Amino acid sequence: MLDKRSARLLPVTEAITLRTTELMESHTLSHGLQMGDALIAATALDHGLPVLTANVKHFSAVTGLTVEAFVP
Repeated sequence: MLDKRSARLLPVTEAITLRTTELMESHTLSHGLQMGDALIAATALDHGLPVLTANVKHFSAVTGLTVEAFVP
């Protein structure tokens, strides 16, 4: 599945940094969202992109985020 996806580098902007902080403040204690996953989620939300992950649970609490599961 990953070999059929194109990838591009996306810069970490101030907006993404702020959204990452907001996600961590609202989901770290309640859902265990860690900084790396919050950064991925914030970047995807900012760019209107889905997150492709083997661990859907990490992103389940993030409202408005499209998550696509895959089995590695």
